[in-house]
Amino acid sequence: MKALIISADLFEDCELKIPYQFLRELGIDVDITSMNKGSIIGKNGFHIYPTITLNEVEPKQYDILILPGGKGPALIRNDIKALEIARYFFDHNKLVAAICHGPQILISAGLMKGRVSTGYKSIAKELEEAGAIYKDEEVVIDKNLITSRQPSDLHAFMEAIKQYLYYESKK
Repeated sequence: MKALIISADLFEDCELKIPYQFLRELGIDVDITSMNKGSIIGKNGFHIYPTITLNEVEPKQYDILILPGGKGPALIRNDIKALEIARYFFDHNKLVAAICHGPQILISAGLMKGRVSTGYKSIAKELEEAGAIYKDEEVVIDKNLITSRQPSDLHAFMEAIKQYLYYESKK
């Protein structure tokens, strides 16, 4: 099993770091990707070096897509390759987990119509305008899509991912 985290500068530090560490602890290989080579820096100064660039990503190699929040999604949502990757995951019914502002990438990819989701309160209206059914809950699961609102929801977010993976492994 392999996961892909898409991020960019000014990501919410814990929303990238905690899923990365959690997935690694579950024995899942994780790649971090961004638009360019070189380090990306979180809102609180956490530096991380992407393992590959977005243009190098082959989505079929991955089972899980993680979209951390912060201000990074505002940059990523304009990248055609990032949107193609998100669409691939939806088209192939692979797990997509987005927290905070992460769903903005899915909105720009045209993937939220009819989906039940949550996100940071400031994007609630944008989610609804994209056709999503917004719920102000710590975690919302809609088929292969798991969403959460903010850093304080990370425990529930990670638990939902773990349960989804457990259930899928039993099929």
